[in-house]
Amino acid sequence: MSGKSSVIVQPAATLSPSRAGLAWGLLGVAAFSFTVPFTRGAVGGLSPLFIGSARAVVAALLAAAALAFTRQRLPDRRQWARLAVVAGGVVLGFPLLTSYALTTAPASHGAVVIALLPAATAVLAVLRGKECPPRSFWVMAGVGALAALVFASLQGGGFGRLHWSDLLLFGAVLAAAAGYAEGGLLARELGSWQTVSWALVLASPLMLALTVVAVTQQAQTGTAAQWAAFAYLAAVSMFLGFFAWYRGLAIGPMAQVSQVQLVQPVLTIAVAALLLGEELTWPTMFGGLAVIVCAGVAVRIRLDRTTK
Repeated sequence: MSGKSSVIVQPAATLSPSRAGLAWGLLGVAAFSFTVPFTRGAVGGLSPLFIGSARAVVAALLAAAALAFTRQRLPDRRQWARLAVVAGGVVLGFPLLTSYALTTAPASHGAVVIALLPAATAVLAVLRGKECPPRSFWVMAGVGALAALVFASLQGGGFGRLHWSDLLLFGAVLAAAAGYAEGGLLARELGSWQTVSWALVLASPLMLALTVVAVTQQAQTGTAAQWAAFAYLAAVSMFLGFFAWYRGLAIGPMAQVSQVQLVQPVLTIAVAALLLGEELTWPTMFGGLAVIVCAGVAVRIRLDRTTK
């Protein structure tokens, strides 16, 4: 692989750009679906500060190795400023805020974050990328977000009364949405995996300092399963998953691709049920189906509009 690999290659002829973007986006969502359950499992023996920061340090080492091996060109000054937005959102903000929130909130409640992300990302994508989806797209996106919230609330989350963990989760949504929207645009210039790699490298001095603080404050005495969960968070949630996700956003349209995240609460709660023993009920299954249908309709509306 050479430095020329930093640009988005043309999708295969059998896939339109819109469908190729959706395919890559779904692959990224599948990778991210394990993030909340694994974070919830890891905080049982590892501190939230360590999980949120050390996973970024490990991912930064992988990113630096990949960038050096492929001899990628350095971003320019303007791109570094935009990379700071990506780093602040997906390297610093989302991992740390969710790690602290999940010390008290169950993984199913954490799925509320994922339920809000598509709408938030679509809004910021439109504002930042100057996309103009039709009104019917926004209607279905709103219905899908509402369905996802109700779906997650059935698992014991809900917003009847806000706790400090809810405020952290709301902050995580805003941070991730900003990082996704800016990263999707930047991936069109630098490439998908290059964007997240440079963001990780940029944030690495701060994340390393936070890791040292975490280790100094508390001994990390996790079990083998908790360390395995941490390894997934570092290698996949923090690094490899963004390869597919930013590639999907780069192919775009971002407002459309962001809606595939509506299926992530379904996958997340299913994983939580399998790995953490959280309850999986019939309302959950029907709610998950409603979320997928709304996401599919919203995506279809956008696809029909872009192919006319």
